Amino acid sequence: MVAAAPAPSLAGTVWKIDPSHSLVEFGVKHMMFTTVKGRFGGVSGEVVTPNGDPTHGTVAVEIEAATIDTRDERRDAHLRSGDFFDVETYPTLRFVSSGVEPQGGQRFRLIGDLMIRDVTKSVVLDATFNGSGVNLYGQQVAGYTAETTINRKEFGLTWNAALEAGGVAVSEEVKLTLEIQAAKQG
Repeated sequence: MVAAAPAPSLAGTVWKIDPSHSLVEFGVKHMMFTTVKGRFGGVSGEVVTPNGDPTHGTVAVEIEAATIDTRDERRDAHLRSGDFFDVETYPTLRFVSSGVEPQGGQRFRLIGDLMIRDVTKSVVLDATFNGSGVNLYGQQVAGYTAETTINRKEFGLTWNAALEAGGVAVSEEVKLTLEIQAAKQG
């Protein structure tokens, strides 16, 4: 059963996502047999935890599409183009949670809406609360990992090329991993 999570504007502890210690990574099959990985460096947002419970609450994440990095400038330029993310028209990817399913211990499933380009789809992320502590500056921080797999075509990322030997250049399935560190506010 999915427990409805309070909206970020409701009571709870607010944790701001730290962009310098957070990232969104992805992996996609290239030519049907190798995996290309990349990341988005521009990550921001907040986690709101009611009653101090890190496995409940809400999450809102914004990702700057132009910060995509696959360690290949030509490929990154293509990914920023209208064939893929069209960052001029759609500069931000977003995830906003709508519910939480506890999975035992520090694990939970995070249900929400993922928006890429102008398409919003419901997704489920398998998430883990990794712990919390005080950083070198005396601020309370917490860490989370969340993973899911999406079909990129469902979000309008349909470009592909047929291979001479059969198959396609880019798989439809994309594995996403979010590594989030958030700092307690107030």
